[in-house]
Amino acid sequence: MVELDERSWAEAIGMYGRRYTIAKVTSREHDDWALDVYTLMRGDTADCRGWRTVDFHEGDFERLGHPYYPFVRLPGNPSTTDDWKSRMYEIPRSSAKRFLVALSTLWLNVQKERDFEERRAGLEEKADVILSRFPEGSRFYANTGRDSSGRDYYQRISGSSPVSVHDRDLGLVLVSETEVGMVWSFDPK
Repeated sequence: MVELDERSWAEAIGMYGRRYTIAKVTSREHDDWALDVYTLMRGDTADCRGWRTVDFHEGDFERLGHPYYPFVRLPGNPSTTDDWKSRMYEIPRSSAKRFLVALSTLWLNVQKERDFEERRAGLEEKADVILSRFPEGSRFYANTGRDSSGRDYYQRISGSSPVSVHDRDLGLVLVSETEVGMVWSFDPK
């Protein structure tokens, strides 16, 4: 496995650069990790280690009046985190790996990805690098419905609980004792 450092992180997180995605990590400041996700949703959030982030809307006009764009459901205070977290379901680490790969595909659907089998090992290696930032004991949450924990993310993902202005968005929250990350991809159709 590739050792986690700034360079390997940049290469791994770069797999989201070709699609409409926001991927970043911040320090964990709250017992309620959803409050840290709120920080991540903000457009001006830098990586807590100073490492690369991917933010499709970085510097966009839409963020001038709404720094959380394209997100509309925000876990910004204790009264709204329960509603937001009710859309998230815990998944095992093995599923998080597959979901990270699926979130990098152009159609958010591994089955539609051309040459997937040829690229699979490289994509999974990048997902492993991302996961290595979140050690054993970390928790992972997806907005893909009640059956998220048993879902095969290499099959079509048919449902989600959107939290953005778009009809469909798929996201993963990664939570350790010290950091909180998100990889959120959007389908603007």
